Amino acid sequence: MIYVDPPFNTGRAQVRRSLSTRPAAPEEGDRRGFKGRTYSSVLQTLSRYDDAFEDYWSFLLPRLELARELLAEDGTLYLHLDYREVHYAKVMCDIVFGREAFLNEIIWAYDYGARAKRRWPTKHDNILVYVKDPGGYHFCSEEVDREPYMAPGLVTPEKAARGKLPTDVWWHTIVSPTGREKTGYPTQKPAGLVRRMVAASSRPGDWVLDFFAGSGTLGAVAAAAERRYVCVDSNDEAIATMRRRLPRARFLDVAPDGRVEELAAD
Repeated sequence: MIYVDPPFNTGRAQVRRSLSTRPAAPEEGDRRGFKGRTYSSVLQTLSRYDDAFEDYWSFLLPRLELARELLAEDGTLYLHLDYREVHYAKVMCDIVFGREAFLNEIIWAYDYGARAKRRWPTKHDNILVYVKDPGGYHFCSEEVDREPYMAPGLVTPEKAARGKLPTDVWWHTIVSPTGREKTGYPTQKPAGLVRRMVAASSRPGDWVLDFFAGSGTLGAVAAAAERRYVCVDSNDEAIATMRRRLPRARFLDVAPDGRVEELAAD
């Protein structure tokens, strides 16, 4: 299974900042604290990458072609995008995989972010699902977590207790800014979201791959689910985040000429 969460080509920098305070003289401080002590605010940029490409499709197309090549015959690709590029990506994936290989478009719905006043607020991402072999792909719904029925009184108590299988619309909160799951990486995706894909489209011992690994969510989910994994990224902050999150993983540096060097532990 391959999960791909590439930059969304939003045209802006993705930035994570931290606001802190430090003691300051009364004439320099911008806020007061306990017993009248004065403090100044410090806004620190912790990580940043530019999410803008002059030619987005020449960037993404060869990676999708390689993804199809790498997939096992019963393998599945999950391509995570948003409304800006997903419609073009659907056409591209139809060309690369074949229209008959299209399995689903999953809508990840959440309630967070800006409250637009002049249009409908955008509160979802799109995840395109393609398989290598339309007649022989692996999908196990029994391994997937279940959801509560919206009207449990309309089903038997046994069904209500078990829950229902998810549809192609997944309601799942974002990673809480103050929760234990938060790594600090600006585009981190929830483990619960990725766990559902891993459970449905791979078996224990299978390989899973994310070549825009970011915060390493796929690796963390795969390790807990007894899957083998490969996470790839070129962003220094992503590598640092994954080193903290995946302490048992091996880290390899692959040079442009193909030379591979194992990185020493921090």
